[in-house]
Amino acid sequence: MKNFEVFEFSGIGYKKLFHHQNWRVSMLNYIDELEIDRIQYVESHQFTDEAFVLLEGSCTIFFAEVNANQVISFDAISLEKSKVYNICKNVFHTHTLSKDAKLLIIEEENTCDENSPRIMLNTESKQLLKDVYKGCKK
Repeated sequence: MKNFEVFEFSGIGYKKLFHHQNWRVSMLNYIDELEIDRIQYVESHQFTDEAFVLLEGSCTIFFAEVNANQVISFDAISLEKSKVYNICKNVFHTHTLSKDAKLLIIEEENTCDENSPRIMLNTESKQLLKDVYKGCKK
């Protein structure tokens, strides 16, 4: 009789590990498109909060203040290992990861591009993002 399942992911980027009814657990590992100089957009989820747990490495989550579909400012938090960080629905956000990072993500199973609007970053908002990141690293 098997009473449990074990999931892992050590590849690059994002992978859904499993889902149950209305929620899923995924793993996000380092991927170069999330390096601070390569981030292209922020996104929000219209129907669900999103929880993050840092398992290894480092991760900074950025929260965008948006006006007229443009990012006007960022806030940021550097995650601490083994703490749960809940990002409320409709909050525009993105993140950057160290090369050794492992991030557990818990969210509703139906979260997808169709219900997760994105705002592309222009040159000015990319600079704002980099400036906030530098401030977090001091």
